[in-house]
This record gives sequence, C-alpha cells and structure tokens, in this order.
Amino acid sequence: MDYRQYIAEKIPVDGVSAQEIAQLLSVPPDPAMGDYALPCFKFAKTMRKSPVAIAQEFAAAISPDDVIAEVTALNGYLNFKVNKAGLAKDVLARILSEGERYGSSDMGGGKVVCIDYSSVNIAKPFHIGHLSTTVIGGALYRIFNFLGYRAVGINHLGDYGTQFGKLIAAYKKWGDKERVQQGGIHAINELYVRFNNEADEAMEAEAREYFRLIESGDKEANELFDWFKSLTLAYVQTIYDRLHITFDSYAGERFYTDKMAPVVEELQEKHLLKESEGAQIVDLEPYGMPPALILRSDGASLYLTRDLAAAIYRHETYHFAKCLYVVAYQQNLHFKQLFKVLELMGRDWAKDMVHVAYGMVSLEDGAMSTRKGKVVWLEDVLSRCVEKARAVLEEKNPSLENKDDVAELVGVGAVAFGALCNNKIKDITFSYDRALNFDGETSVYLQYTCARASSVLAKAQAEGIACGVPDLTPCAAEAELLKQLAAFPKAVEQAAEKYEPSLISRCLLDTAKLFNKFYLECKIMQAEGDVRAFRLALTQATRTVLKNGLALLGIGVPEKM
Repeated sequence: MDYRQYIAEKIPVDGVSAQEIAQLLSVPPDPAMGDYALPCFKFAKTMRKSPVAIAQEFAAAISPDDVIAEVTALNGYLNFKVNKAGLAKDVLARILSEGERYGSSDMGGGKVVCIDYSSVNIAKPFHIGHLSTTVIGGALYRIFNFLGYRAVGINHLGDYGTQFGKLIAAYKKWGDKERVQQGGIHAINELYVRFNNEADEAMEAEAREYFRLIESGDKEANELFDWFKSLTLAYVQTIYDRLHITFDSYAGERFYTDKMAPVVEELQEKHLLKESEGAQIVDLEPYGMPPALILRSDGASLYLTRDLAAAIYRHETYHFAKCLYVVAYQQNLHFKQLFKVLELMGRDWAKDMVHVAYGMVSLEDGAMSTRKGKVVWLEDVLSRCVEKARAVLEEKNPSLENKDDVAELVGVGAVAFGALCNNKIKDITFSYDRALNFDGETSVYLQYTCARASSVLAKAQAEGIACGVPDLTPCAAEAELLKQLAAFPKAVEQAAEKYEPSLISRCLLDTAKLFNKFYLECKIMQAEGDVRAFRLALTQATRTVLKNGLALLGIGVPEKM
C-alpha cells in the first residue's frame, strides 16, 4: 500500500489532487508526533483560513480506520499515526513477494526517455572529469527503465574536430604502428600532448589539412581516424564494464555531418539566420541570451549546429517523451540556446528537453589539462581505490574469501557513489579516505550493512529457521525501519522526476542507519517464535531494499565483507 496516497485521499481540499497532497506529506522529525505530517500553510490563501484552523478542520473530518490509527492537529500541521501492525504486514509482504522488483512500477507506460551521457572524446583520455556524467547518466538510465519507461542511452561521441587532424599529423611525424597498437589510448594521448607542446604554424596548418582530408573522405586519413576510434572505444569499454554502464547508441558528432545542412536550410527558410561579422547566427538577444552561432565565417559548423541536428534526429527516430542531457553546469548557456532555437524552429517538443546539470569532480590535488598531459585517468582512480579497499579488507577481515572480487565491488562502488551521494549540482573533491569509510555516508557503509544482513540470514538458513510475517505490533525501532522501507518506491519516483539519483542514495543511507539501530536494539537470532520470524523478515526486506537501490546506482553488493 502507498500510505501517502491513502492518507492524501482522505484529505478534502477543493482544487488540489490527492497526488499533489501526497507530495506534501512528510515524516515528522519526532516519531512521537506521528508517522506522516501535512503542513497546511499552502492552503491558507485559497481556503481563507489560518493553517491552525485548517489543520483542526481536517482532523475533525477524518475518522480513524484500519490504516489510520490517529489524526491530530498541531501548530498548523495535520499529523497521522498509522496502524503499526498493518504497516508491518503490508510492507514486509510486499517486499518479500516482489524481491528485486520492489520499488519498480509501470508509471512510464513504455514512453521513451533519451539520455545523453558520458560522451567521451575519441583519442582523449577518460579522466575523473567524466565520472559524474557517466554514473549519473547510468543511474538515470536504470531508474527510468525500472519505472516502466524505455530508456535510450546515448554516448554522443566527441569524434569531430581539428584535434583529429592534429593527431594524424603527430602520428605521421612521430608515430609507430606497433607501439600505438600496444599502448592504445595512452600512446595516442602521448602523441596528442607532444603535438600541442611542439606545434608551430606549419604543423598547425598540416593538422588543419589532415582534418580537411577526413571531412572530404580521404581513404588514408579516415582509416587512421577509424583506427584511433576503435582503440579508444576498446579502452573506454573496460571502464564502462567496471562501472556497469551500458549504451544503446554511440552516434557521435561525426554521425551528424550530413544532417546539418537541412537544419541550416530550415533556419534560413524560417528567416531565423542572420549574418554577423561573416558568421551565421540566430539572434537570441530578445530572450536575454547572446546570439547562437550556427556557422563560422569560414562556413564551419559548431557544437550547436551538430546538437540541433542530433536533437531533430533523436525525436524523429525515438519519438521521445523526454530527452535528457547529462552535462556539466558550465554548458548551461549552450543548452538554453539549443532549446530556444528548436522552439523558434517550431519544434513543440523542445519543452521536453532537459539539461541535467552537475558540478565538477576533482581530486584533492587539483584540476586537469589534457593538452598539457596533466590528467587524472579514471582507470587509475578506480584501481587505486580498489587497491586501498583491499588493504582495508585485509585489515578488517583477513580470512575473507575472494578478497580481490570484493575489493573491486567496494573500490569501484566507492568512486561511483562519490558522485551519486550528494545533490548533483555540487562540486565534488574526491577523497579516497572518505570514500572508503565503513562508518561514514558511503557506499562501503551500505555494502557492509548488506553483508551484515546477509550474515544473519545465512545463519538462520543454516539452522533451518525461516522468516515470516505474523500479526505483530512492531516496537519503535522496527516501526521506524518499516516506514523507511515503505518510502523506497517514492524515493525512486522522485529521483526520476527530479533527475536526482542522490535521492535514492539518501534513502539508502537512512535505511542502513535505521537497520543498524534495529540490529543493535532488537535481538534477532536470540528472539523466539513469531518475533524471530518477523525480525528475520525485516532483515531480509532491508537487504532487498539496499540491494535494489544500489543496483539502480550501478553498485554491486558482496555477500561478505
């Protein structure tokens, strides 16, 4: 049962839907006040009464029943206490029956959500700066699928531009085929960095010529480019595999080369293009933005030109209900311009496009520059975190089996969770020590809590003791945990609605905290009969919620730690 929805349907407010009221319901900070609370301040203007009077009026109109045990009004809040025995049976029965599908729904109805994330650059390193777009996009991809949408993961590859002319020029000047084949992305990056360090005007001109050859279809130039691309994709796939990231499309900038001309023609036909200093622009000054540059004075296209072509292609191909761009907040203006130009072109679906902005990630020793070779490779961060995780596991549990496998789950999970545990717009300074803290707000804490629950359940199974859902009124610690478990489906829905995976992270951290409180206060295996069966069911339900939530975040769970 959705307790919020049930309560909301009991509250009579003209012009306000039960769904809107359910969104307003919160959990009071003091459990003694109730299980759910409705602030009545929002209704004061339309009802022309004080929040205190409104709460009192609602309280008088709602009678207790099998679900709602008590309704009270206090200082403009309407407080509800639910039937704890009914809550226990309902929540536990649902979680135990639904298992890994608990928290899912069919609310999406098969509607398509395109998600543009990761968007790695060909022949450039996959560095720590790509972490947020990759794991936030991957989480949203899984969340939308979990809720009955059809998510389309798009890796909009950066595979177009003069940097590829530079790379070919560098390879022709200094490259060795065998060395590049063996060194892969690292060898390619060395060539790119060397070119930028040593390039003079003649070399820059040579690079521009090689890029022209790529665009004009030159066989040798394109064979070299495709080789660099294949080496890059083979490399990044190893990172994606470790982070549990998948895509449905790798159509990058180059894919839209032949799709930009029709966009420019349409802009001309609709009298949206203007000339400015030889360049072609769309004037967005009336909308409070600088002009959108469509073609440079030399006729070359820009990111915006290609993004316009990509957006139109995606809508024609996928007929999306939403199209999300998981890109850093530095690109806020770019996406405002993109969406406005599409709107001016008469694309009514421009309103369905969303820039999911996020903050930057850096290590404690500072920023990066690909051109200068000062880059923190994501694979090195992952491997170092795994190495540190193994050392911690060795210290805490020397006899643990499969330490390498467990360390991989713990270390990689810690890196991913670092970008998923707080509001996505915040800048992040990643710390290995913080990420691997067993007692902090970390994925390690969540994984350890899962392992603790698994240990209890394994012991019960070994002794032939089954869990069950008897008619019991839970104690305070059990009731708080049950309410938190019941909140998980709502957290998943809100994560989708707000494009904010950290809402799931926060729900999981609160769940783990309450489970560990329950674990310490309530004897599980030492209890007897129905009480023990009930507590085992609560333990299993907790593990299910934690595993489901972590799976949505792309983080695996070891059985033992």
